[in-house]
Amino acid sequence: MNRKTEYKKLRIVYMGTPEFAVAPLKRLIGDGCKVLAVVTAADKAAGRGKRITQSAVKRYALEKGIPVLQPTKLKDPDFIRELSGLKADLQVVVAFRMLPEAVWRLPSLGTFNLHASLLPEYRGAAPIHRALMNGEKRTGVTTFMIDEKIDTGHILLQEALDIGPDEDAGSLHDRLMETGAALVLKTVRQLATGEIRPIPQPGSESGRPLQQAPKIHKEDCKIDWERPVHELHNFIRGLAPYPGAYTSLSLPGSDPVIFKIYQSKAEKAAGRDSERAAPGTIITDGRKQMKVAAGDGCIHVLALQQQGKRRMNTEAFLNGFKHVDGARFS
Repeated sequence: MNRKTEYKKLRIVYMGTPEFAVAPLKRLIGDGCKVLAVVTAADKAAGRGKRITQSAVKRYALEKGIPVLQPTKLKDPDFIRELSGLKADLQVVVAFRMLPEAVWRLPSLGTFNLHASLLPEYRGAAPIHRALMNGEKRTGVTTFMIDEKIDTGHILLQEALDIGPDEDAGSLHDRLMETGAALVLKTVRQLATGEIRPIPQPGSESGRPLQQAPKIHKEDCKIDWERPVHELHNFIRGLAPYPGAYTSLSLPGSDPVIFKIYQSKAEKAAGRDSERAAPGTIITDGRKQMKVAAGDGCIHVLALQQQGKRRMNTEAFLNGFKHVDGARFS
């Protein structure tokens, strides 16, 4: 078989759900790979109107005429029978559920996953958010063989990216998505030709515990203004644009209002105003600038959103909230 076309003869089943998983699928199909079917999440109600919506992967697969499987339970014998009947050589997984052994062991070449970190660091559901929240300067994507645990299988390929000092989760997500798409195709090619030698994931090289990336819950997103400014800046950008770092503003005679803060700038040791002010205190020029006192300086708020309203810049906020100077976020 010609090495340049061999990988295109592989029978592939693709598993994924969100937009992050669409780019690798597009890359495989665009390169002429034989995708037999996609496995994705069931349709669900979403939005204010609770309209039934399809996953991003399902929408794309239907556009391309690819069969779609949407099992409620991955251990369902009927689903496993249907999957087995496809006789896939390889299964590719991107942003999907944990697979039972009866599923990931089916193909002759096994099942590999794309993960948005440089494994073994940041195993878990939220590697992009957690890397930014921790102030990492470098991250990347990894393809690895799936085994019985979460994100622990043998590494196939990795690609590293530098993180910008003000980059947020949305921007990093999009860059990793494109880098990951290219890495998935490269992995398929090299698995087909036998060029890859899977290697076990190493332990911590520094002796410190490996960083983990557990799922983000609402309670994880509340801003603690007593934290140092650089930690707060990383916290805000790590949660932007979704799910968003939030805080509460209480003004005399009004109920508390929730705001999400999307963009910030850290200012350490910001002078007398911040030294006198308690953490969370709002300091403005009344027109275009607003900063909030924090543990060791101030956070300049550049973009925010009142609950139920549209995102706005600081000037728009100050036009609507003219008497917030000296008030406190909590």
